[in-house]
Amino acid sequence: MLDGCTPWPEEFVDRYWAAGHWRGYTLDNLLRGWALQYGPRTALVHGDTRFTYANLNRRVDRMAAGFRLRGLRPGQRVVVQLPSVPEFVITVFALMRTGAVPVFCPLSHRAPEVSHLVRVTQAVGYVGPSTYEGFDHTAMTADIAAEGPFLRRVFTLEAPGAASPYGGGMTTDPSGCQYSPLGSIDAAPEQALAQSADQVAFFLLSGAGPGAPRLVPRTHNDYAYQARAAAELVSLTENDVYLAALPAESHFAFGCPGIVGTLSVGGTVVLVENPEPAACLAAIGRERVTVTSLMPAVARLWLDVLPTVQADLSSLRLVQIGGGASPSDRATTERIGAEWGCRPQQVFGRAEGPLTLTRPADPDETVLGTQGRPLSPDDEIRLVDADGKDVPDGEPGELLARGPYTVRGYYRAPDHNARSFTTDGYFRTGDLARRTPEGNLVVTGRLKDVPGPADD
Repeated sequence: MLDGCTPWPEEFVDRYWAAGHWRGYTLDNLLRGWALQYGPRTALVHGDTRFTYANLNRRVDRMAAGFRLRGLRPGQRVVVQLPSVPEFVITVFALMRTGAVPVFCPLSHRAPEVSHLVRVTQAVGYVGPSTYEGFDHTAMTADIAAEGPFLRRVFTLEAPGAASPYGGGMTTDPSGCQYSPLGSIDAAPEQALAQSADQVAFFLLSGAGPGAPRLVPRTHNDYAYQARAAAELVSLTENDVYLAALPAESHFAFGCPGIVGTLSVGGTVVLVENPEPAACLAAIGRERVTVTSLMPAVARLWLDVLPTVQADLSSLRLVQIGGGASPSDRATTERIGAEWGCRPQQVFGRAEGPLTLTRPADPDETVLGTQGRPLSPDDEIRLVDADGKDVPDGEPGELLARGPYTVRGYYRAPDHNARSFTTDGYFRTGDLARRTPEGNLVVTGRLKDVPGPADD
């Protein structure tokens, strides 16, 4: 693994391989297989734009070759700050195919957070919009590049119909940073790069705490397993259509099962750049969406807005609700089943890995009143008191987790790791939960001295 990452101990590596959780395929290599298996099927939809699996893989191949021509090398980090458009998916897989490591960054982040990510990861590259919703991302990256010494390649996504400030070519600023339009990153594919699936595939940002974001290293092995297992749990098939209503770079939308899980079964991913309820609800009717993922507040907004818009939601079979634990969240989940005629599913997860879900066949009371059970049979969950001792079932305690897709440490953060991980490898989530007699978890809040998480 990269320097600054905490690997799984050998005995756990052996266990996860023996169980078949880890299979040794990189995510970009899996895409090659999906393209062969599902070639003419529709992989991505964004407005009027459609990519088949074959076209998606071809574009990833050509962009990866283009990145290599621009000097990106295996192991280098690249901050990716893009909206929910096909270029996000293409760029992430293309960077992985070059051996570079994408660093997922929300569009809302500005210079303090982005420069922190560049410094901590020593990122040599940045992919983002030239400007977006009035904010000049190019000027921001120029300031960060001028601080030196890491950022040296910026690839900008231009708005549809907008002329590139580079005229389709490359320019270099006084600090030596090169700027290229993302659309120009295209070259004849080269021989596939041999890569190990135990390497870091990309970095997610931790949702816990204010201030500088912490980096969560996710490997090809662990994330491929998580997305595949989550897809199996909700019975995703090639006939499913997944709406990424949350930002594509969010853990929930990317792999729970989300974008990666849907692609793994030959389904269709619908990307919506506009998060407004009317746009999302219209996309459900237009594309016959069957599955989507929402946070409780967004779900309430959709429910309240639906009577005022023309939208057909009859295709929906499953709506995932993330992290709902309050009485109002329960009421929202009840309304989804009653008003939309589909099955709600409670999902509780962290970018660091632990993921619990209700099952489609669970009784209504389980779906409405719990956050379900761990995804993997090899997930190890503890609920502990302030002294670190396990609490009896039914009593609240801090949720600790380790398993085949839960990381063992943040990237280059030894002080945080000492506080956030036990000596035997359990991640301290900071969440309070209790276990029901049936083995389901009910998340009841956060420890008082732990800042509240952002939406993962």
